[in-house]
Amino acid sequence: MIKTVSKNIKGLHGEIVIPSDKSISHRAVMFSSIANGSCIIKNFSSGADCHSTLNLFKNLGVNIDFIDSRTLKIQSDGILTPKTSENILDCGNSGTTMRLVSGILAGKNFNSVLIGDESLSKRPMKRVIEPLTQMGAIIESNDGHAPLKITGQKLKGITYSSKIASAQVKSCILLAGLNADGKTYFSEPYLSRNHTEIMLKYLGANIEVNNDSIVISSSKLEAKDITVVGDISSAAFFISAGLIVPNSDFIIKNIGLNPTRAGIIDVVKRMGGNLEVIDKYVNAGEDVGDLRVRYTDSLKSCTIEGNDIPKLIDELPVIAVLASQANGQTVVKNAEDLRNKESDRIKCLVNELKKTGIDIEETSDGFIINGKSKIKGGVELESYHDHRLAMSFYVAGLISEKEIGINGFEWTKISFPEFEELVCELNN
Repeated sequence: MIKTVSKNIKGLHGEIVIPSDKSISHRAVMFSSIANGSCIIKNFSSGADCHSTLNLFKNLGVNIDFIDSRTLKIQSDGILTPKTSENILDCGNSGTTMRLVSGILAGKNFNSVLIGDESLSKRPMKRVIEPLTQMGAIIESNDGHAPLKITGQKLKGITYSSKIASAQVKSCILLAGLNADGKTYFSEPYLSRNHTEIMLKYLGANIEVNNDSIVISSSKLEAKDITVVGDISSAAFFISAGLIVPNSDFIIKNIGLNPTRAGIIDVVKRMGGNLEVIDKYVNAGEDVGDLRVRYTDSLKSCTIEGNDIPKLIDELPVIAVLASQANGQTVVKNAEDLRNKESDRIKCLVNELKKTGIDIEETSDGFIINGKSKIKGGVELESYHDHRLAMSFYVAGLISEKEIGINGFEWTKISFPEFEELVCELNN
């Protein structure tokens, strides 16, 4: 499917509610499924990835029912029971599902096979296989890729120092630690998103957190109601659009402002963007608030590196579009893990944005953008089956001199099926 985007001349105005946070939605279903008791999950994500998680746990015998389109009731005794002896569990396109569920299943008393679609089957799984194996897990893979054949074993706690700051690696190990003998110690070079630590503590896990170092012991979780906040990674497309589309002034409601996820807000402030946080509060340990976004014609460049990266790794493609409209040279480095996403996001992003007239260069661990660039358009861009690239190109199209075509735009349904509808809502 090719989607055509034309220049937005009205500006973006009004008020929108961004769909729920995908990371938290995944964890709400997973953790409630291995907890004891009944709970309600409100504002569950409509994205395909989160429904892969939901369907997987249904196939593990968990009683999950929709009360309405965005509200779930989960009833569990904390014990998973596969429906078939083969126990083949489909993770779809979701790396979060495969990596986190590996940590849950490795310590169970049954065997499992985790499969995924063509894209997920190319993504690296050694980063979770290696620490799980140290804990005593038995996992067969296709040279470090899916499918993953997991033979359930009794696990033991380990001390693990991750070479990368990855919330998925961290979460996998912590979830394995819930079922392991002894304590599991985890550390990482920079603090990655910490939704797992927050939710495990909320549900009663025996967990201690000291910045980027964590200790977890064998724990039984108790079910509690969870309301999922709005996804700041999804909001990033609107933040960027509002800052670069002339005459824009609008509010985004109910956004998660977890400091380990809010890197885009820090970057926008460094760039001089007109972005204001209003009505801030706390929900089940997570910071939440509303954002007011206004057009800014004097954005300035900045360097994004080091401990910035885990806080905005998913937002970097649309930040590249934003940076193209800033004065000066913006440098992104230490972001080599972008090459291991749904696509090689560094190479694919640079190749496609160059076609639009943006001055961008690929580096081994990121990219360099020289602004301000006129986005000329009149081209067709390839999404590479990557939802975040597709939406980033759409944002570029809103200020392009000529139309931009996006091939594979339907992949936005993976994380944000309401995306275009909300853009149109602000443009009316």
